[in-house]
Amino acid sequence: MTEDKDQVKELPEIEAPDLDETCEENASGKKETRRERAHKKTKTEEQLEKADKEILELKDKHIRLQAEFDNYRKRTLKERMELLKTASESVLISILPVIDDFDRAIQTLDSVDEESHIKDGIKLIYSKFQDFLKQNGVKEIVAKGQDFDTDLHEAIVKIPAPSEELKGKNVDVVQKGYYLNDKVIRFSKVVIGE
Repeated sequence: MTEDKDQVKELPEIEAPDLDETCEENASGKKETRRERAHKKTKTEEQLEKADKEILELKDKHIRLQAEFDNYRKRTLKERMELLKTASESVLISILPVIDDFDRAIQTLDSVDEESHIKDGIKLIYSKFQDFLKQNGVKEIVAKGQDFDTDLHEAIVKIPAPSEELKGKNVDVVQKGYYLNDKVIRFSKVVIGE
């Protein structure tokens, strides 16, 4: 028995294996240490975090781009509608002197007592012309008897008011003013009572 004890004592001491150095086979059959596996896990976790950040950035960019495009679409649609409303503005402004001439012709015809086909024809053309202007958004600015408004009227002359209630008001209209879709395209030229 003593021999057995001596043998045991004589045996070299075996060190406990270092867990970091313990090798195991991975899925591909390659041996790797636990330290390497832990390092791979942290590397994978870092890559996942990086990918998540990139996904969030891309989502944010996508949402911003979508909102920007939507704003662009709305803005161009609004501009197109405005362009369609005012595209004919220069043509309609050029027609306004013709309207003035028609008004004077109608006033002259009204002073003639006799009925004629020419008078009826001119009135018919005038009414069709007025309908055409209404369809295109042109409206007359009502000025006679109204308070003077610099946004709608242009003062030509000031005269003594014929009555007390006409002071500061438009006594007479020299030239009619017109709106095009609620935008003044020509101011009314008026005579103001003071």
